[in-house]
Amino acid sequence: MANILISGASVAGLTLAFWLREHGFAVTVVERAPSPRDGGYKIDIRGAALDVAARMGLLDEVRRHSTDMRVARFVDARGRQIGTMSAQLFGGREGDDVEIMRGDLTRLLHTAAGDGVEYVFDDSITALRETPESVEVAFANGPARTFDLVVGADGLHSTVRALAFGEESRFVHDLGHHISIFTVPNHLGLDRTEMMYPAPGKSTGMYSTRRGDDAKAIFLFPSPVEYDRRDAVQQKKLLADLFSGQGWEVPRLLDAMWDAPDFYLDSISQVRMDRWSSGRVALVGDAAYAASPASGQGTSLALVGAYVLAGCLAEAAGDHAAGFAAYEREMRHFAEENQKLAANNLKGMVLKSAAQIRFQMLMLRLMPHLPGKDRMIERVTGPIRRAATAITIRDYRTPVS
Repeated sequence: MANILISGASVAGLTLAFWLREHGFAVTVVERAPSPRDGGYKIDIRGAALDVAARMGLLDEVRRHSTDMRVARFVDARGRQIGTMSAQLFGGREGDDVEIMRGDLTRLLHTAAGDGVEYVFDDSITALRETPESVEVAFANGPARTFDLVVGADGLHSTVRALAFGEESRFVHDLGHHISIFTVPNHLGLDRTEMMYPAPGKSTGMYSTRRGDDAKAIFLFPSPVEYDRRDAVQQKKLLADLFSGQGWEVPRLLDAMWDAPDFYLDSISQVRMDRWSSGRVALVGDAAYAASPASGQGTSLALVGAYVLAGCLAEAAGDHAAGFAAYEREMRHFAEENQKLAANNLKGMVLKSAAQIRFQMLMLRLMPHLPGKDRMIERVTGPIRRAATAITIRDYRTPVS
């Protein structure tokens, strides 16, 4: 079986490592962080992705680590409650859908992949040179090595994609908004509660999955002018300027931002590509078909995509071109259906005017009393459910040699 290098030790990369190992491949994972990435925000697992988690033997553990969020509360600039809804509906979840912290899922996946996977932490790929039989890989810190195949599972700003397919600007499409998330003190004492302060053109939130010392702050806003993606200080100044003068807890959250250990700011973007493989190099997860945080389906796409890619390579019995082609055929519709969710979801996440905010809050207050409330809820959850189940998870069999 082939010797495969995976770039990225997050959800897509670790899931792919698990399934490639299950199919008998030799697997190496390179990750620029010094250890498996911890922390992060809450994420959803739905539909076909639940089937993948079950096949990995992880579904019970995933459910045990559920955030168990209870309620989302909307407040005005003075902190007065102006609307409320269940956490399930706020997240577009129904039935068996699970919400979990990204760091918890990453730990579960890393443990599941087991000792049969080689990990190279605190390093990254700097160059790829493909030959008819292999890919020669140069690293930032370690010596060059040769692999049969390379898979980029390295996210929205994928290095593998840039090296094998070209400039990021060709594939990454900004949806017109940015998001910032970071850890702050839980000074409101939130317990499985999400607080949202909608303002015209921007939204601020704070949540904690359990009563404790920490919470997460979230800022959503129109995409700013150019900034340095590697300059966190510049990004923090930008965020502080954009939200200067805002009410509710915004000044306190911005004060806490300067000491946040995990500050994150990036565009709400999608990756759209005509093909996800080139020669002996392929992409999976956000690197290939990021649906953006607005879709709520990035994690599910990563889990399903990794499962399908590993299975297709196994069935191809050494013909990587056939395996990559089968992977694209099976995943393309699923990826596109989930990407369609983002634009509509984003409209409800960031409201453009005070009038829109007042109308949305009025509808939240009236909805429990309206005769058509079930139809209204279906308008929220139905498209997500249909996209999350827009692929049939099948069994992949490794051919007997």
